[in-house]
Amino acid sequence: MVAEQTVRRVTRRRVRTRANLLDAAFAVFAAKGFRRVSIEEVCDAAGYSRGAFYSNFDSLDELFFALYRQRADLIAEQVADALALDGPALDVPESVDRVTEVLLLDVEWLLVKTDFLVHAARDPAVAQSLLEHRERLRAAIADRLGRATGHTRLPAVFGGIDGAARAVVAAYDGVTTQLLLDKDVDSARAWLKQLLTALLTDGSGTPQ
Repeated sequence: MVAEQTVRRVTRRRVRTRANLLDAAFAVFAAKGFRRVSIEEVCDAAGYSRGAFYSNFDSLDELFFALYRQRADLIAEQVADALALDGPALDVPESVDRVTEVLLLDVEWLLVKTDFLVHAARDPAVAQSLLEHRERLRAAIADRLGRATGHTRLPAVFGGIDGAARAVVAAYDGVTTQLLLDKDVDSARAWLKQLLTALLTDGSGTPQ
């Protein structure tokens, strides 16, 4: 019993340490840029030693991917939850409204992600890992669209569900690029709603 309690305490402490390192890294990355941050700076910001860092992550790249997975999972969950409210029948206009209302549009996170994207573009191995992580969001959207098959006919130009899911992700990417420049979250949500409505309906809110 004592041994089990000790293990639970160690596990909770490890989880807390990892979460604190992720929070600290996010703040430092957002302030300075991914390529300008050292492991020591992350440790200092979190109040931990290098040993604590290396007991959780092998590198800053791995730490970033943990951050990316955290955010990608959150976005996928937000999209899935908003779409799931329709049940088996997907009401596209209402779903678009819900998705654009809840979707994470965080300028600081976009700065970190964009900075890392430039880093990944110069390293094929990192680029491949980033592509695999991006696939999680696309797959979540495709899964929900797939479960609505028979209730909503998607535009033929996409060539199927996967194409439609990629178009949704591309729309999100485009809107967030503009958001990085003008910092106007309200306009970003409105523009995303217009884009998704145009992509998934005939433009008037009627599924194609």
